[in-house]
Amino acid sequence: MADDLSRITVLLVDDEENILRALQRLLMDEDFEVETATSGEAALEKLQTLENVGLIVSDQRMPGMNGAEFLGRSQEFAPVAVRILLTGYSDINATIEAINRGGASRYLSKPWNDDELVQTIRDAVRHYALIAENKRLNTIIAQQNEELQEWNSNLKERVLQQTTAIRKKNEDVHAALERSQANYHGIINTLSSLVELRGKRTHQHSRNVAQLAVGAAKEMGIADEELETIRIASLLHDIGEIGIPERILIMPPESMKPEEFREYSQHPVRAQMLLDSIEELRPAALLVRHHHENMDGTGFPDKLSGEKIPLGARIIAYADQIDRAAMMCVEDVADQSLARAGLNLGSHLDPALQRAFKKIVRYCYFTDPKHEKLAIGSKHGSNTSSLIDDERTTIELELKPEQLQPSMILARNLFSGSGLLLLNKGEVLDDDRIKAVKRYYVLDPSDAGIFVLVKR
Repeated sequence: MADDLSRITVLLVDDEENILRALQRLLMDEDFEVETATSGEAALEKLQTLENVGLIVSDQRMPGMNGAEFLGRSQEFAPVAVRILLTGYSDINATIEAINRGGASRYLSKPWNDDELVQTIRDAVRHYALIAENKRLNTIIAQQNEELQEWNSNLKERVLQQTTAIRKKNEDVHAALERSQANYHGIINTLSSLVELRGKRTHQHSRNVAQLAVGAAKEMGIADEELETIRIASLLHDIGEIGIPERILIMPPESMKPEEFREYSQHPVRAQMLLDSIEELRPAALLVRHHHENMDGTGFPDKLSGEKIPLGARIIAYADQIDRAAMMCVEDVADQSLARAGLNLGSHLDPALQRAFKKIVRYCYFTDPKHEKLAIGSKHGSNTSSLIDDERTTIELELKPEQLQPSMILARNLFSGSGLLLLNKGEVLDDDRIKAVKRYYVLDPSDAGIFVLVKR
């Protein structure tokens, strides 16, 4: 693979030469060629002379041609190359445009983590090399199939060998596609996190709404494909609020001035427009547009009523009101939030959904008072058995990342050091989640431990 990588070229594009020099230093020991350009126009000229360009890494904010436009035009000269956009968290439109029109497979935020950036570039180059190798092997197979007509011996053995090689390469390609799908879901979660980072009022709200909405939809027997649409729409239902002043967002709609309400009532439409450029998100975008419609037709933006409102939007609206009510509850959160949301049945919310939400809401806001808190490796020392009541089968432990084990259940929401929600309370840990937690604690360390439920 090293010989293959040495023939691959990586093109770096940024209008700041100091950034290009920094990237070159990071990649100086890698087994591939590195070329640079200080603008999109210069990069397009260089692409006409370069061969075997496997990866293009472009900054978004450049004078003249921006990164998304350049990546789109670069497909003419390097159609198979992997494309990565360097951008900030605030450039949501640019990120969506780069993914949809520019063919970007992922984006990295600036400033970047050096180790993560280098590993991402390595993976992208290997992905390109895998596709190129697969294409080369397919060409060889085609040639050999012609020769097989002339061969009268060992036909069966030769076919088996080629079948094995194809299967192995197809498995590798399938694994690469699964990683691309994981990146897609990662982008969804990142966009949802951007909304939640605006303040304590929205902290974890999108994830709570997604948990409630998907739980109720499952209870109603909705198909898996539509469940995923509801989940994505729930995570992104407030993305259109980005840019609206916080002073407006903290007010109930009935307290807003006419001009304030006009601005606020456009956020579902703005959200749909943001998501519509990605074809796979259009069904979810439609639910986002209508999640503020009311059963009596007094909602917005289209004043739909009753069953004219898509079922998924009605489910999200119910989940949204439950979680907003839960923010004002201290005790008996499940019962109180259900009761407050119930005041709007028939006028704002669909009464037919009440039964499903009653069944699942307690699981979303449930806290077992019998769990015993125990800090491992702190003042209690490492011997914990004497501190645990034998009659209790489940306890809460505070652990370090290296102490986590598969099948443990998170007892509390897990946040990074900067306050980004990593995992929700109630998620079951597996090997992949544990690896991710360890990585996050290196990138964004937290002084707090990780609280899990274990049975003893």
